[in-house]
Amino acid sequence: MASENTRKWAIIPEPNSMTVGEGTVLLPYAGRVNESIAIGDGDFLLAHQLVADIRSATGTDWDIATGDMWSGFIRLRIADSRDFDSQDGGTAGAYTLTINTDGITITGCDSEGVRNGVQTLRQLIRQNGAVLPVLQIEDAPAYRIRGYYLDATRGRVPTLAWLKQWADKLCLYKYNQLQLYIEHTFAFDGMSETWRGSSPLTPADTLEFDQYCANLGIELVPSVSTFGHQYVAMRTQELRELGEFPEDADRPFSFIERMRHHTLNVADDRAFAFSAQLVDSYLQLFRSKRFNICADETFDLGKGKSKQEAQRVGVATLYATYVGKLCEHLSKQGREPMFWGDIAIEMPEILETLPNNVTLLNWQYEPEATDEKIQLVAQAGAKQIVCPAVWGWNALLPRIDDAWNNIARIARYGLDCGAEGMLVTDWGDFGHVNDPRMAVPGMIFGAQYAWNPAGDTAENDLLERISRVEYGDCSARFVALLRNASAQAVFTWRELVEYLELDDGTGNCNTDVAQTIPCLADRLVDHLSDCGNAMTVREARNRMMRNMATTIERIPQANRALQQCMVDIAPIAAHMGNPGITAAVRIAMEGQLLLNRVGFALAEAHDVRDAHDAGDWRPSDYRALARELECWCEAYAKEWNATSQPSELHRIQETVWKAADELRRISK
Repeated sequence: MASENTRKWAIIPEPNSMTVGEGTVLLPYAGRVNESIAIGDGDFLLAHQLVADIRSATGTDWDIATGDMWSGFIRLRIADSRDFDSQDGGTAGAYTLTINTDGITITGCDSEGVRNGVQTLRQLIRQNGAVLPVLQIEDAPAYRIRGYYLDATRGRVPTLAWLKQWADKLCLYKYNQLQLYIEHTFAFDGMSETWRGSSPLTPADTLEFDQYCANLGIELVPSVSTFGHQYVAMRTQELRELGEFPEDADRPFSFIERMRHHTLNVADDRAFAFSAQLVDSYLQLFRSKRFNICADETFDLGKGKSKQEAQRVGVATLYATYVGKLCEHLSKQGREPMFWGDIAIEMPEILETLPNNVTLLNWQYEPEATDEKIQLVAQAGAKQIVCPAVWGWNALLPRIDDAWNNIARIARYGLDCGAEGMLVTDWGDFGHVNDPRMAVPGMIFGAQYAWNPAGDTAENDLLERISRVEYGDCSARFVALLRNASAQAVFTWRELVEYLELDDGTGNCNTDVAQTIPCLADRLVDHLSDCGNAMTVREARNRMMRNMATTIERIPQANRALQQCMVDIAPIAAHMGNPGITAAVRIAMEGQLLLNRVGFALAEAHDVRDAHDAGDWRPSDYRALARELECWCEAYAKEWNATSQPSELHRIQETVWKAADELRRISK
């Protein structure tokens, strides 16, 4: 990709083998795409994709045909036995692409291979218009399953229109699987108390989207929480008795508690009936034979209502028995169960009990992750899919460096250990404040490394290629500037939520929240023994802000750098012709500027500045900052509506308003 001929364009994922020849090929102004009927693309979607991109890039309209009686400048065909040698002839998704003066031919090892070759050609057309390079590509994916996992439940429920746009984008980058994470945001019959007010997805939405994905060559896999992460359901009047701690059901809503307290009491026989009902009704809406029961982060298991049973049989057995029962229930219906592997890996004896048809979703999100957990599952002989993350949760700006480090590592480890695929996760903890469009760079990292984990692609090179291919940025700087902006996030959405939720709503310190903040967790017990009293909200917040003192000092410098990023990115964005991403980036950057200033003001209010030289510290105008937050929140809400249903937007707004009210309070 470094030759003079290829410097101005790029392909993602980068092909395994590409030879660029001399000269160029001019597309005819009235051409035709001939798509073989053997491909099985009933609506000739692949041909239509090419015709649409040719029209967009050149302004000309092309014809579509099938059969050997019709010529086509672009020819799409399925391979015969001579087209692929024995080494890679059996690789699902493999293809060849030839561009020369005789025309363009895409030959797929199978239908997916043709689809993949078409996506490569579409990228070339989008960047080069009617003048394409002479080239020969031979390409095949490393992972058979290349999936994306989108949180559609913890704050943000995407619109069906946006989901289709996202599926289109996943197709362009050769993903072949998609899962939507569901806790309470699906309109299950008989569960209206759980999903009311959440803008839930419906059976009709699912049927339509399942068909849409299938047409694109993407398997839509059902995924629903059936064990842990039942926070909303376990707070209802009808279902609370199924939880480990029904006595806590009426506590005020908390983003942080939602992440930690949510486990079914599986010692109660009614719990299995509840989970089985979710599974049985949901699976009927999907053509996929796979089903993800989730079963992760069961933090409360054996601590509440099931404590006596856990003491009798052990927590690992309690967990394994329930998950095994759900897997068996699915297997009897001809389905292939999968579930998150965190609990099984913490208790390796569970791995020995897994049925042969179960796939473990082995998630690791650390940027410096090792291969230890992946090797553990491989040595146990269990099937696994490795799961890195796009690193967008709890933040307005995506942590691009963390995403690249995490995804590149996990992809290589999984390939070395024989994993069946890679599932790139996109989470929305703490209300899903992260705009889903911000996940595009991380998603494309996943596309690159699921296709070719062993490659030596450098991060900066990939950022430049993403800027060109995805954003049409001739300067190739857009994503690097977004990366630089995200590095200036000093006081983030997570810290703001933690600060506010330390107040339990009655003026007392929320110890469950405090226990999730490292600088407070160890101090809680010591404080009680030293003083004989629980820590107050003021004391907890003081300690939190003082622990951040060194970080807070960076805010003036960080905000100057962030403002410079905004200046540098504006003219680039103006020429990209994508007002949606331009607005999303601007709102996110402005929001982070304000969050940094809020952190600065709170540190000032807690006298953190007294311990340091004055430097860049300036007194804050708390009331003016509160007004700016509220105005920003209105602009943020408009951008929310570009991709998402109303869902839990009100919780984001209420958090911002609480912050504004706190600023006004401390100004008195």
